[in-house]
Amino acid sequence: MTSTATEPAVLAQPRGFASDNYAGAHPEVLAAVAAANSGHATAYGEDGWTARLQDVVRGHFGEQATAFPVFNGTGANVLSLQALLPRWGAVVCATTAHINVDENGAPERVGGMKLLAVPTPDGKLTPELIDREAWGWGDEHRAQPLAVSITQTTELGTCYTPEEVRAIADHVHARGMRLHLDGARLSNAAAHLGAPLRAFTTDAGVDVLSLGGTKNGMLFGEAVVWLGEDDPGLQYLRKMDMQLASKMRFLSAQLIALYEGDLWLRSAGHANRMAQRLREGLEGLDAVTLTQPTQSNGVFAVLPDGAADRVRESFRFYDWDQETGEVRLMCSWDTTEEDIDGLVGAVKAAVAG
Repeated sequence: MTSTATEPAVLAQPRGFASDNYAGAHPEVLAAVAAANSGHATAYGEDGWTARLQDVVRGHFGEQATAFPVFNGTGANVLSLQALLPRWGAVVCATTAHINVDENGAPERVGGMKLLAVPTPDGKLTPELIDREAWGWGDEHRAQPLAVSITQTTELGTCYTPEEVRAIADHVHARGMRLHLDGARLSNAAAHLGAPLRAFTTDAGVDVLSLGGTKNGMLFGEAVVWLGEDDPGLQYLRKMDMQLASKMRFLSAQLIALYEGDLWLRSAGHANRMAQRLREGLEGLDAVTLTQPTQSNGVFAVLPDGAADRVRESFRFYDWDQETGEVRLMCSWDTTEEDIDGLVGAVKAAVAG
């Protein structure tokens, strides 16, 4: 019988500005996965790649740091917060925080913790804002606020300085609380600040970190990085939360490819520059209002009525606030100048129309 099989068709997709998750995997990451696919390796993290990853992480975050690869960012955040809290603990976070808005109750339902969300104008917490919910210790009727979670960069694209993180860490530690940093876009923050990763994590007093990968060129995967000397039992929590990869070498190989050299910084820096180019292209349009500073790879803007829908005929992006017409436009490691110029052109045409 003659085979009529053909190569699968490649589905052409329009360039997306909805999320940096839309981008594919970086070729250097794919090459690392292929290289790791060499024969047998001990499962569940007892492999050479995961051991090497510990050296890479210690190089960025200090000799006390320990990395726990996981499948995704929600898993990293839930694990990190569980490691900080007893069963009666609560977490203070911004109302816009990913753990509060985009994780479908996973911290509460899987992690068993209460979130105490505080409104912020720019996605950033301050000691004063934290104190709106950091109270009631010893009151058995109130979940005990024992941790704070901040995001770097924030969901609004804004960036904490090392000094701001240190002020928060000192403030919460003085109250017997601990500090988690959601670093899904940690590399973008480093590129914006021109600072090493440890400057606004380990050196600034962060206790545990969700280290991003997927938004910066990995196929999938993140890591929890414990920054303290003590052992919070993360190896057990990871298994309980279904985040223990049997073939962990493929997670670790990707993280090594990203963080051992400068791929993390090259990719994030490029995404940031593309966002700045986009901002500059939109700034000259009278009908467009930019709502947040562009300190990473996201641009937030209010478009006139109907304009967003016209632009969306060519480019996908998300509404951030439907009441005000605010949209979020995200750039990625593979966003090109032509992509940006095409989007700006589409916005100009929609505004004119």
